[in-house]
Order: sequence, then structure tokens, then C-alpha cells
Amino acid sequence: MSIPGGSSAHGAERFTSAFGRRVGGGTFGAVPVLLGLLAIWITFQILNPHFLSPRNLSNLSVDIVGTGMIAVGVIFVLLIGEIDLSVGSVSGLASALFAVLNVNFGMPEPPAIVLGALCGTAVGFVHGFFTAVVGVPAFVVTLAGLLGWYGLMLSIMGAYGTINLDDQGLVAQLTNYYFSNVAAAYALAALGTAGYFLIVWRDVKRRRAAGVPTRAPVWIAVRTGVLAVLAFAAAYVLNQFQGLPLALLIFLAVLVILDYVLRRTAYGRMIFALGGGVEAARRAGINVAWVRTSAFMMSSTMAAIGGLFLASRINSVSQTSVSTDLLMNAIAAAVIGGTSLFGGRGSTWSALLGVLVIQSIASGVALMDIQTAVQFMITGGVLLLAVVIDTLSRRAQRAHGRA
Repeated sequence: MSIPGGSSAHGAERFTSAFGRRVGGGTFGAVPVLLGLLAIWITFQILNPHFLSPRNLSNLSVDIVGTGMIAVGVIFVLLIGEIDLSVGSVSGLASALFAVLNVNFGMPEPPAIVLGALCGTAVGFVHGFFTAVVGVPAFVVTLAGLLGWYGLMLSIMGAYGTINLDDQGLVAQLTNYYFSNVAAAYALAALGTAGYFLIVWRDVKRRRAAGVPTRAPVWIAVRTGVLAVLAFAAAYVLNQFQGLPLALLIFLAVLVILDYVLRRTAYGRMIFALGGGVEAARRAGINVAWVRTSAFMMSSTMAAIGGLFLASRINSVSQTSVSTDLLMNAIAAAVIGGTSLFGGRGSTWSALLGVLVIQSIASGVALMDIQTAVQFMITGGVLLLAVVIDTLSRRAQRAHGRA
């Protein structure tokens, strides 16, 4: 005799059991950072009712893009167990090169943008060569890059001081253009939710066909439902101000593309394999030197692109474009978002979550008119907590034979 609702009860039981195993085994996923972000938003909303206003959240969605782009590149380097301390200087160098070529030498914006991005790629190749081929520790190579590329940026900008960009130009519009039609934001929310469901469901079907254990349907339904609620809520809030920002759309597209690269391509599997162990990756036939070099090239290229978005936000480039906290924020965003400092674990979405946390703190502090020192202390505490969680997670996984 069948029990009414038995299948749904069984599905809920499987969901609870799977969730318990994940937590007990140290696989926390994005839960800690999401809870932390929720706590930050609630706290600042209580302290200042304007924090969750459509205007502030819309500005927040644009403010995260520059640093977020840099953090995405940093994730590639962290995944292979390395570090890149030069990303702040590289972002400033790329934006300075673009400004000089476009404004002072009259080069059209598209080729100037490409040359700025390729400048970052070349810098990453230099870092990768000395790290992967010569054997110099990445910490030393990129620390030298932090100083050297910053000096080169100062040299390029030395004769010009501050260069103002064309406020109607392509770069300026990156962070100033909004899709005012409400359908744009809702269409993006619907497309993102449907795309996620189709990808997960296709993966489930493939795993079932191969006889491999799959996630419970209730787990898929819950995650898809939560994503739909968040996506449409975000679309609603954005439409209450100026609509969908172009910068946010580009950032999300970059995250989706690079997530596909990391999780669905042979190159991505090599990145994760290298983070799991260099010697094991080498014995598996992976060209370790090439993969390590390409990771640094990706990091510097994304730093250059992020620099252009940061320049777009203030519509100018100057000798002070490289802020002292840009490097720390980019690395902190990657780590806070869930990318492991020990290598081998993380995703591009870590950049989105992490930079949301950092920029939310900065926005809340600014609204409260509190000293910037408080922002650094709060961010430092959150970063330490993220690393502690990462360490405990690895310890739990090792105890369960998963690391």
C-alpha cells in the first residue's frame, strides 16, 4: 500500500541526508558567505534604512564589477596553488596605456582597449615564464611585478598627470549605460534561471545514464527556486532605479563563460588537477609549465580588463589610479567567496560573492559616514573568518578521505 506523499517525503529525506553529509564532510559550498552577506545587509539596513534602497543596490551592482573582474583572474592563479600580487599595478598600467593611446595619441577606442588587454596578457606571460619555467616563486615574481609595473605606469602617466576620458566614449559607457526597459532585467533573470535548470538537469540525465549517483530532484528544485527568487528580486530592484546596468550584464557573462571553461573543458580540468598536486598532474601527462603560465596570463588579462572598468567608473586615469587596497580587495574577494588558498577548489562565482561582501561593507561604511579604518578592520575580520572556514573544511574533508 502506497503512502500519500511518500515520494515527496522520501525526496525531502534524501535532501536532508545529503545536506548533512556535505556539512559533516566539510563541503560547505557557498552557504557561509551567503549567510555572511545576509548578516551584513541586515545590519547595515538596521543602521541606515537607505542601504537596501534601489539606488544604493544599483550603484553597488556597478561598483563590484571592476574589482570583481580582477578577482576572477586571481581565482585562476589561486586554483593552481599560487598567488598574484601584481594585479593592482597591472590594472593601472592597462588603463594608463589605454588613456594615453586614446586621448593623447588619438587612437580609436576599440584598438586601444584591445592593446590595453593584450598588455595584461603579455605581463602574465612574463610572470608565468619566470614562475613556471625559471622556477622563481610566484610570490617574488609578482611582488617584483607589483613594483615594476606600477613604476612603468607612473612613467607613462608622468608627463600627463590626469587624463580625462570621453564621457560619451565606449569605455565611459561601460559603467554608465543602463537598459532602461524593464523587460531587459526580467529577461536576464528568466534566462539565467532556465539556463541553470537545463544545465543541472542535463547533468543529472547523463549521470543516470552512466549509472553514477545523482542529486535528489528536491535538491535541484530547491536550488533552482532560490535562484529564481534572487534573480527576479534583483531584477525588480534594478528596475526601480535606472534598469539593468551594462557593466553588471558584462560581468555576469564573463562569469558564465569562464565558469564553463573551468568546469566543462579539458583546460579547466587541468587547472583543478594542478591545484590538487603538481607531481600528480605531471605524471598524468599535463604540461605543467604551460598550464601555470596560462593561469598567470588569465590573471593579468582580467586585471587589465578590470582596470578599464575602474577607469570607466571615475571617467579618468591618473597616477593614483592604483589604490592601495585594490590588490587586497581582489584577493580577499576570491578567498571570501570560497576559493581555497590551498589550491584545487573554487569557482568564478566566488568572485561575485566575495566582491559583494567587500563592496557591501564599503557601501555601508560610506552611508554611515564612518572612518575608512573601520571598513578595513571589518573586511580583515571577514577575510580571516573565510580562511578559518576554508582550513576547517579541508581538515574535515581530509578526515573523511576527500582531500
